[in-house]
Amino acid sequence: MVAGAGAAVGAAALFARSAGAAPAGGEGGTAFTHATVIDPDQSRVYHDTTVLVRGDRIEAVGPTGALGVPDGARVVDLRGRFVVPGLADMHTHGQAEWLDPALNVANGVTTVREMSGTPAVRDWRAKIDAGTLLGPRYTISSPIIDGAPSIWDPALLKIVQVADAREAREAVRTVVADGADFVKTYSRLSRSAFRAIAAEAHRLGVPFAGHCPDEVPSEEAADLGQASVEHVFSAAYDASSREREIRAEIARIRLELGDYAGWFAAIHPVELTAANSYSPSKASRLFAKFARRRTRQVPTLAMHRGLDFARTLDVPADPRSKYLAAEMIGSQQYALDELYLKERTPAQDAEWAAMFDHRLTIVGAMHKAGVPIMTGTDTGTCGVFPGFSVHDELALFVDAGLSPMAALAASTAEPARFLGANAGRVAPGAAADLVVLGADPLADIRNSQRIDGVVVRGRYVDAAEREQILSDVAETAASGPAVAPAGGCLCHGATRAAAQPA
Repeated sequence: MVAGAGAAVGAAALFARSAGAAPAGGEGGTAFTHATVIDPDQSRVYHDTTVLVRGDRIEAVGPTGALGVPDGARVVDLRGRFVVPGLADMHTHGQAEWLDPALNVANGVTTVREMSGTPAVRDWRAKIDAGTLLGPRYTISSPIIDGAPSIWDPALLKIVQVADAREAREAVRTVVADGADFVKTYSRLSRSAFRAIAAEAHRLGVPFAGHCPDEVPSEEAADLGQASVEHVFSAAYDASSREREIRAEIARIRLELGDYAGWFAAIHPVELTAANSYSPSKASRLFAKFARRRTRQVPTLAMHRGLDFARTLDVPADPRSKYLAAEMIGSQQYALDELYLKERTPAQDAEWAAMFDHRLTIVGAMHKAGVPIMTGTDTGTCGVFPGFSVHDELALFVDAGLSPMAALAASTAEPARFLGANAGRVAPGAAADLVVLGADPLADIRNSQRIDGVVVRGRYVDAAEREQILSDVAETAASGPAVAPAGGCLCHGATRAAAQPA
């Protein structure tokens, strides 16, 4: 969604404050002194450390007593505080200009990968790059490329439907010419169309990522070079001792255009079969391939938890809902009722809960096998909130068996390596994207939410400004901003299909 002209005072304040978004500290930069620095890239902790930021880069890192502070530098004493690299959300669907960029920064999210690219989100990125809007660094996909018929209604968002290999190759050429950073694949692509996308993307030198299509084994997707696989669907099928039966059942699924609810209902029994026939030996072979191929996995556990426990999800009661417009909250409730609970009986709730436990098992096994994992939330889906839900994902990674340091690496160093960015580290020359925490996230990963400040592109947002950002977003949300579709968001209020594409 995009806020209309009447988006109100809070949004105006965000623009006014960020319009001069030059790095703080003047020519001398900013020296963050006496900090405990956690660098997940090296799995190291440095005590009583100074981080010197000049411009949009980290200039120096060293012991506070030994590292000199340049004349004219702003000094920020971080005694008793912890510094980590800026966090990443590698699976988002932007909803509103006054919402997503601000909430990401307020939550220490300085890198975002948008998974259904639209002109609106590209406009946000242009404003952020120009310094007229405070926000994270954006990497933006193509529109979703799905099979024909797609499970999403093209009247609600831009979907590129391809029926065969020829149309798939043409679609890749078109979206790349339109400026997509990468090609987004989706669930109902045929095997031949998916293989054509892979070939054309490789020919053009552009990555492809997204869903592993229902009819394509994730092992094959890894061999074809899929850069990242979203959600915990396809790997579970490949790790089943009944994979052949599962593949046959998937092949029998027939859906009409826009029948997302039908797809979701049809896939659930397939997932349940996979969970009940999990083969550790098959999983081990598959995950070893992911590790060799560096096929990143973005499990979006926060999204899965919301949908697996949909009966108990109460979005209006969540205190983070004060940052969403009423129409957005209504849209999430409509999606719960009409997409995720419509064909689910209360008797099935226990098996859905068991499915979530299986998702944690898979993520833990992937991590132990050395599979690169990244944080992604699927913002816009029920119970998922921009910025905030990255911290949910970190906690769920720890629940799945990752250490707090490994969870932080999945949100910092690994996304930076994936994007080829000099970021995700606390080191000289790296991007000046940092989060200041009031408590140790290695002692308790939930301390990642204890945010005292954020540095984004060298600009220091201190605790007071962060609270003002949150207040402005809440004020804008409460004012009932006009909401119009952005082309990648299905939030049309409580009277129409309203879920984000996962």
